[in-house]
Amino acid sequence: MEYKFTTDNFDAEVLQAGIPVLVDFYADWCGPCKMMGPVVAKIAEEYEGRVKVGKCNIDENMEMAARYRISSIPAFVVFRNGKPEATYVGAMSAAELKEKVEQALK
Repeated sequence: MEYKFTTDNFDAEVLQAGIPVLVDFYADWCGPCKMMGPVVAKIAEEYEGRVKVGKCNIDENMEMAARYRISSIPAFVVFRNGKPEATYVGAMSAAELKEKVEQALK
């Protein structure tokens, strides 16, 4: 399941989550972000129950983008125990993103 993170639910859904969270910071107008959509959906399905996976639209949630200094998109941030553990920027293959999620889980 893919979540939708917003300014209103970010603290509860991401920072207070009991499992690691992968947040895809994106915008609807961003070509590489659109390309990553199916990849993120696949990761969400594959890691169901082990990693919470969701998207945060930076245009609708500018406060979140500013808080985590998102200056380029797509940006993927792995949160553990309420803190950003790793940040990856740019489009990548499903295998690359999966590898990065695995590294962050160690």
